[in-house]
Amino acid sequence: MYKRRMIKRAIQKELALAAKEYPVVTISGPRQSGKTTLARMNFPEHAYCNLEDPDTRRLATKDARAFFKHYPAPVIIDEVQKVPELLSYIQGLADATKLRGQYILTGSHQLSLQKAVSQSLAGRTALLELLPLSIDELSSAGIQLTRDEYIFQGFYPRIYSENVTPQTLYRNYLRTYVERDVRQILNIKNLTLFEQFIHLLAGRAGHVLNLHSLGNDMGVSSKTLKEWLSVLEASFIVFRLPPYFENFGKRVIKSPKIYFTDTGLLCYLLGIEKPEQIQRDPALGQLFENLVVLEALKARFNQGEMPNLYFFRDNNRHEVDLIFSKARKLIPIEIKASMTWNPDFVKGIRYFQRTIPSSTKGAVIYSGNIQPDTEIAATLNFSRTAELFQ
Repeated sequence: MYKRRMIKRAIQKELALAAKEYPVVTISGPRQSGKTTLARMNFPEHAYCNLEDPDTRRLATKDARAFFKHYPAPVIIDEVQKVPELLSYIQGLADATKLRGQYILTGSHQLSLQKAVSQSLAGRTALLELLPLSIDELSSAGIQLTRDEYIFQGFYPRIYSENVTPQTLYRNYLRTYVERDVRQILNIKNLTLFEQFIHLLAGRAGHVLNLHSLGNDMGVSSKTLKEWLSVLEASFIVFRLPPYFENFGKRVIKSPKIYFTDTGLLCYLLGIEKPEQIQRDPALGQLFENLVVLEALKARFNQGEMPNLYFFRDNNRHEVDLIFSKARKLIPIEIKASMTWNPDFVKGIRYFQRTIPSSTKGAVIYSGNIQPDTEIAATLNFSRTAELFQ
């Protein structure tokens, strides 16, 4: 059990800076990732409204001027993608003032939000992405877990602030998402088949995505699965890690890898019911890789930066789990679930360094605590992942 507490978010510094530089700040991210708490904690003097509320949404839709009279700036507007026409009004209001941080917007569907923002608020808003909690954020709050507990419980704030059991949270999260969000975003006639698609993707987490193969398994066209995948991405359920293939022609894999935005949800979809199962589960390597890639992604987003994350694999099975592009250099990173150091961990890194002129010293992230540092790669425990991506 955890004491109820407000966990400080690493993105707060970037949010405060953005609010000093832009009249509008837009925070996107998964449902229940803490966007509302973050906004209200950082801007306690702002008015607040949530467009999930039917009455508020009706007012915003039917009479935008009355809405802004009722909710004058400075204001936090939750789930702004529900009424995208408000953004045109916000554009005019932002242009009419020299004040900054007047409109703090949140949204949990990135495609519709990004489209609306790019049309109405280009150059007027800072864009931030908030994923669930990171290991660093939990550590700062005094919460230290084992590798398998991190993987199993996942990182949604309610698990730690309200003591919601992971299985209950993810069961309800998935049910709500499929029954409400998917119906609103996409008119899918067979929701059972869509849920099957999510479960099949879970079994392929950390693997190169092959929609044609998935389509054959399900009896669904790859075109339909591509559309479904875009919905899962737009809702922050999954994300794609692109391959690095510059100057390689046809020698490398050019399909992305698929990962889930939370390992707790991934465990739920895989039928893992307690953390003790993870050590023996065949998917341990995939789960651990998903955890580390997520930590890297969170570290980049919390700094307000583009991810600049890739993976490498060629047709001769040479591969590196993660490539971080920094200052025009490529840092190759291997991810190993093992708790015991093995010199073979750097084999892919060594090949990448010999092949890519712009590569630099790499890193191995694993579950152990012995941290040898060689010319080829540094080594660190997974709990320190964020340090690499500063």
